[in-house]
Amino acid sequence: MGKKGKEKNTVNKAKHTKLLNRKKNKLKKEKETRKERLKTIMANHREQKKSEEKK
Repeated sequence: MGKKGKEKNTVNKAKHTKLLNRKKNKLKKEKETRKERLKTIMANHREQKKSEEKK
């Protein structure tokens, strides 16, 4: 049988999912920025190697 009356704890559940979504988005964003930083570092490293080889 279903419960009668107002649904229990929906406000807290909504807040919780909101916070979890924020956390997930933050982690995704950090992961993407790390990838971008690594790409730039690797590109700079390759350019330095090429310039050293030419000399």
